[in-house]
Formats: sequence, structure tokens, C-alpha cells
Amino acid sequence: MAPAIFDEMGLSDNEVRTAYLTLRDWLKETPPEILTLRREEAETFFRRIGITFAVYGEGGDPERIIPFDIIPRILEAAEWDQISAGLIQRVKALNAFIADIYGKQEIIRAGIIPREQVMTNETFRPEMVGLEVPFNIYTHIAGIDMVRVGPEEFYVLEDNCRTPSGVSYMLENREITMRLFPDLFSRYNVAPVDHYCDDLLSTLSSVAPRNCEGDPTVAVLTPGVFNSAYYEHSFLADQMGVELVEGPDLYVKNDIVYMRTTQGAKRVDVIYRRVDDEFLDPEAFNPESMLGVAGLMSAYRAGNVTLTNAVGAGIADDKAIYTYVPHMIEFYLGEKPIMKNVPTHRCADPGEMAYVLDRLDELVVKEVHGSGGYGMLIGPKATKEERAVFAERIKAEPDKYIAQPTLALSTCPTFVNEGVAPRHVDLRPFVLSGKEIRVVPGGLTRVALKEGSLVVNSSQGGGTKDTWVLRGK
Repeated sequence: MAPAIFDEMGLSDNEVRTAYLTLRDWLKETPPEILTLRREEAETFFRRIGITFAVYGEGGDPERIIPFDIIPRILEAAEWDQISAGLIQRVKALNAFIADIYGKQEIIRAGIIPREQVMTNETFRPEMVGLEVPFNIYTHIAGIDMVRVGPEEFYVLEDNCRTPSGVSYMLENREITMRLFPDLFSRYNVAPVDHYCDDLLSTLSSVAPRNCEGDPTVAVLTPGVFNSAYYEHSFLADQMGVELVEGPDLYVKNDIVYMRTTQGAKRVDVIYRRVDDEFLDPEAFNPESMLGVAGLMSAYRAGNVTLTNAVGAGIADDKAIYTYVPHMIEFYLGEKPIMKNVPTHRCADPGEMAYVLDRLDELVVKEVHGSGGYGMLIGPKATKEERAVFAERIKAEPDKYIAQPTLALSTCPTFVNEGVAPRHVDLRPFVLSGKEIRVVPGGLTRVALKEGSLVVNSSQGGGTKDTWVLRGK
């Protein structure tokens, strides 16, 4: 029997939840042709300003617009307070974990996480062992993917501690919603998100090296225009009023990073890098990398530049490490987790693997290092042949897979070709950690536009929504 699906608006006119009452009335008084027109205007807007993402490995034009659903998702202030408290707790624990495994490794010595789970992990960076970073903050910008399955039931799906993307869509979604539907927006008291870039700059500046003289110089390091998230890199640099640089724009001299400018060399104190670890410094990692800066790790070790997020922070993204986050919260903070993990089976454990193989038709199987909805099996929707193929993959490399039950993701009203209909959603809120922790009220809601689909990733046909957090009275 399929689990009941929680609809965030309500299942009928008689059951509309308080936050959605005004939206329900507005939808009744707005003709469908107006909604269609506004959707077309939104697409035109996104095309004009160039908000695209790249889908690699497919034929045709890889540059696409992420579909934008014009009906906002609405969260009550009390709901957001619960989410925000859980996010802050979780990110504190994740930062403490990363600092620990590159330091004293107390959580390993306590027997909570097996040593091999960390030391043999491809995202563990031995170069970071013993290296102190400002305030022991390793993931300055975190994106925590979460889902809702009931009125007060929120689950974390995964943690993104390396280079979480999507915040530019959150900001542009709000801009276009306010432009297209000022009458609806004015009927609600919605918490703003447009201060995010100011908060981001403050966070980055707060973790500048101790020997920084004057106001820190911050730069955004991008792999270049062919990266799938290049729009976001340029958007954030522009909104913060800092330079967007590529590897050749920077050089290291005497363990200090400099930026080439028309006025000459200028020292850089903080680099918000959107380049993966292995391409960051050809002297320390991949010698063939053309994206990074030679000597950057030497300057980093010397304490003359701060890299955000820190090198090696990706260890906390690992889906097997994810299973230990509730233990991290109790170990480092002495608190009970506010937000739950999804029950997860590690296939590296022979008993767990046997359980998974016996129930492939019920579970979702994911690659430990997978992302974007790729490398996964949704058991209930897969064919017998697809499950058989995946079973052989798991048997061949069990440590590369975890499995989770199929959650009944909540739905929100969505404007599709057939009209307004419920579609499954998730949420990626963004947490900034520096001298203080800031959580932007809302985040990026992703929506599975295909009826019945649980895959919200843009690369798999998903779209996005504006997320409204209502202010408390």
C-alpha cells in the first residue's frame, strides 16, 4: 500500500491550510490564460538575462533554462523556525566533524565512525591534516537538501558542503515573482531574501586571514564560461561587487596570492572558489589542471589566503558519511538531532547489502558520490531488468552504494499544461557560516514537473519555485 502523500496546500477547498488560503482565493479569481501568459513572460525573462544550466553528454544545445513554476511554495513562520534551528545545528556539527578528522580525529578514536570510512574515502584530503583554518570553519556555504513528508516531519536527504549551487535561482525566482504577481505578493508578509549576497560577502570577509591588512579583498574563482553553474558564479560576484576570476588571473608569490588587474597586482585575501579540489592547484593535485593556481595550497598552508569552502570539505558530502550525522550532533554538540536523516542502508556492510538486494523493488539506491539524480535506481519505478543490472553493480562495488526507502515527498500546487495540479517538491536552504551563522529565509524549492515523478533535479526534467517564508506576527 502506497504511503499517504502530504499536500502542503491541502487536498480540497475544505482542507486548505492557513498559509495557502489567500493563494487559493487568488487562483480562483485569476483566469488560466493569465497564468499561461505570466509563465511565458517568466521564460522570456530568464532567457533574456541568460539564466541557463548545462547538461553534459547529450546531443543538441546543452544550455537550457530551468523551468520556473509561477506558483510559490509557502511556509509558515513557525515551520521555518523549526527548519532553521535544525539547519544551524546540523551545519555546526558538520563543521566540527570536518575540523576533527583533519585534526585530532576524536570521533574515529571514540569508535563512532570507522577509520577506513574516512581514510580511504576519495574526498578525504591528507593535505589538510593539521592545517588550521579561521574559526575552524570548513563549509562556509552549505546547501542542505531536505524533504517534507508530513505537517511537522522534515527529513534531510543529503548535505552539500563543497560548492552548493542554486542560490542565484532562489534570488531570481523571487525577483520574477514580485515582478509578475505584485498583487499576490502584497497580500502576504514574506521574509526577504535579497540580502543574501550582502550576508555572503560579510561571511567571506569575516574569515579573512589574520594578517589581512584593511578590508579583505574577496574574489570568486570560476572554472570559466563552460561550467554548468557559470551564470551563478558571475551573478554572485556582480551582486557582491567583487572580481570574478579564472585561474590565469591569479598567481602566487612568496606564498601570497595576487590578482592581475589593469592597475597592477593586488593581493587577494579570500577566494570563494567554485573549482573542485583536484583542479585547484596543479602543484598539489592534478598537474594537468588549467583551472587552478600553481602554489595556491602553499599560500593556504601559510595562512595567507582563505579558501571557501575549504579544501577537503567534500568529505561531509559523502552519502555514507551522511548516515553518521545524527551521531555527530550528539558527539560534538551534546544535543539530540532536530531534523531526521532518512533511514539509510550502507551496502558496504554485508548484512545491509543482503537486505538491499532482497528489497530492490522497494528502495532507492544511490551512488555514494553521485549527484544530479544520476547513478541512482528508484526501485519501485524500475523494470526487473534494470534492478538486475543494478544488483550486479552493488555486488561488484558495494562500498559505492547506499539505499533508502522511497519517501512520500510532499506536494505543492504547480501550474502545468493541464492546469494547477500537485507536484512533488524538495527544498535546498542555504546556510552561511563565518563569525556567525546565517540562514536565508527560504531557499531553492525544486519541483518534479512530471506527474508522479519524485526526481526534482533540473538535469532530470525538474523545475524550481519561489519559496515564501511568512514573517511572524
